[in-house]
Amino acid sequence: MTPKRQLWLIGGTQESREIARAIARLKLPCLITVTTQAATHLYEPSPQQHILVGKLNPEDLQSFLLEKNIAAVVDASHPFAVEISQHAIAVTRDYNIPYLRYERPVSVNSHQSSVIRQRDRTGRRGDGEMGRREDREVGAQCLRPKSQSLHPEPQIIELDSFTTLLQRNYLENQRTLLTVGCKILPRFQPWQNRATLFARVLPTVNSIDIALKAGFTPNRLIALRPPTSPELEQALWQQWQISLVITKASGKAGGETLKRTLAQQLGISLIIIARPPVAYPQKTSDLNQVLTFCQQTLNPPK
Repeated sequence: MTPKRQLWLIGGTQESREIARAIARLKLPCLITVTTQAATHLYEPSPQQHILVGKLNPEDLQSFLLEKNIAAVVDASHPFAVEISQHAIAVTRDYNIPYLRYERPVSVNSHQSSVIRQRDRTGRRGDGEMGRREDREVGAQCLRPKSQSLHPEPQIIELDSFTTLLQRNYLENQRTLLTVGCKILPRFQPWQNRATLFARVLPTVNSIDIALKAGFTPNRLIALRPPTSPELEQALWQQWQISLVITKASGKAGGETLKRTLAQQLGISLIIIARPPVAYPQKTSDLNQVLTFCQQTLNPPK
């Protein structure tokens, strides 16, 4: 028996929980997908909503949309979970199913004067040897101990990718805390002998196993599920005598705003990796627009 037409909410984030609550209040049928069992605890029980746990492969999406009778898609996945977004965009385009991306608001930087934005070598800045030398000089200034700094404040550096970070000397001789998730940690393995690296990962066997295989020793790992309080975050940085923190541009919900604030307060430099570019057909950061989209696509005017 084919289920009635329903929404597909790509979840697993704090924002998706708020969206799910709002959809439930409208009594609209909705299927929520998450990748881990732990993420199911984000959502409150609702007779109109069902949760599906597991990773959806691209080859499964066509049958998934048809079997679940999906009428519209709200993508509230993590800003760095680009694979599911790209696959969902492609399959909904093929089947002419409305798609809306809920984009987590970016953090507002209150210290704009101390932000340095740098591009990959393929961008205008950093082309050629002169550009690479400039990047090295800027990076060295940003990460110089505060007493030697040419700037009155620690630097917040925004980079376009992990590739840019790892190809340059930002990590050299730094006591660096990585708050970037476990999947990217293997790429830092070549730096284990050139910097003192610490990592915060989720408290799961898989996350810890990936970190250990990437060369992180147990005394340089902490398994903790966010969000963390400002007090705990500060204590961790000070306990490990951190001089540099690497994070993602994950917005306030992902702890980026807190890290910006602590970096300024403690005199610790912060590198923020930009969100991967995705060509979303349409997107919003307004919950009311999401709800209007859900109502109009699920119950279009006759």
